[in-house]
Amino acid sequence: AETPAQAKAAQTYVFVCPDRTEFVVRATATEAWVFRPGGTLRLPAIQGSAGGAYADGGFELRIRGEQAHWLAAGGKAQVCRNDRRRAIWEKAKLDGVDFRAVGNEPPWILEIRGMERIVLVTDYGAKRVEFPLPRRTEDRATGAARWNAGALRLEVIPRPCNDSMSGEAFESEVIVNWQGQTLHGCGRALH
Repeated sequence: AETPAQAKAAQTYVFVCPDRTEFVVRATATEAWVFRPGGTLRLPAIQGSAGGAYADGGFELRIRGEQAHWLAAGGKAQVCRNDRRRAIWEKAKLDGVDFRAVGNEPPWILEIRGMERIVLVTDYGAKRVEFPLPRRTEDRATGAARWNAGALRLEVIPRPCNDSMSGEAFESEVIVNWQGQTLHGCGRALH
């Protein structure tokens, strides 16, 4: 398992290739983990490279900005592009986030981490608060899950929700009550 410092230093990507294959990469200075439909690969960094180059003899990955040059054993080389929006969600998942929600006007992000704590980030990342995850209660009629952390109350309603800015579809509507504000958004379970 990664330490918090290693997780912070790791870069996460979701690369989409011209042949429509996709894979997730978690890269550090020493190695890249490639999560793909055919299995997971650990590629060590190529010694003496300027960084962002990994290989194991059968597979080679070179990351430059938002692109990857990918050569799979027995295949042809491809230039794949990072899907930044999806990479943000994959990073959260690999960092141990169980549930993530986002909202707009004002922008905010809420995460339930390790089924132990709630983290709320507001003001474009300038403000961050964290609370121990309280006991969950459930509304049997609506299926809504609720957590009351005192200063912060969270409700997750299992009904389709579309992000008000991107239009992205989510599985749950999310309502956060914090400092006299009611924040509306959408979220999904990551595990």
